[in-house]
Amino acid sequence: MKKIVALFAAASTVAVAAPVMAQVNPTFTGPRVEALVGYDVSKAGSSIDDDSSIENDQSIEGVVYGGAIGYDFAAGGAVVGIEAELTDSTAKTEFNAGDFEGFGLGAVETGRDLYVGARVGVLAQPDLLVYAKGGYTNARYNLLNTVNGAELEQDLKVDGYRLGAGVEYALSGNSYIKTEYRYSNYSNGEVDFDGTNVSDNFDIDTDRHQIMVGYGFRF
Repeated sequence: MKKIVALFAAASTVAVAAPVMAQVNPTFTGPRVEALVGYDVSKAGSSIDDDSSIENDQSIEGVVYGGAIGYDFAAGGAVVGIEAELTDSTAKTEFNAGDFEGFGLGAVETGRDLYVGARVGVLAQPDLLVYAKGGYTNARYNLLNTVNGAELEQDLKVDGYRLGAGVEYALSGNSYIKTEYRYSNYSNGEVDFDGTNVSDNFDIDTDRHQIMVGYGFRF
């Protein structure tokens, strides 16, 4: 909760500062495409108590990677943008000497993540943009089960929101680098059972933390 409040505070600071900023440098406007990589952690939310008699850290970690597209434009003294992103992750439940990383979802591996949202930023200096972002995220966790020695995989689809903040630094040749932190919370889950028209919807509470770096190009 403290992280969410801090991110809302950052977004409010950007919104208040925008009207008093000078005209935005066109370096940070227009269409863009970028590659992303970072550190990915999924863990049990605050309402989940997954403790047991064995050690349980209630989280899985891995490398997240993918790409994004977006479009930014000047709005007064601010940069306002829309963006879409597709990523995947190597995070997976592991069993280490009795340590089961359950985090409320059981045995899973992280699948693709779709995100659409918006961001608003201001110039900290002519080649440095500071921004806050937020939007909708739809992710998958593949449920791992074994029947008669064969591994069965079913998709757990989850929906939620994402908040984040970051900085973007303009390089030469219309390229840029960026780093950002983002927090996602998933509150709705759905499992589709293979070979049937049956699905199950239920409430969940899963937190996701990511620290990302990216390299992009503006057209």
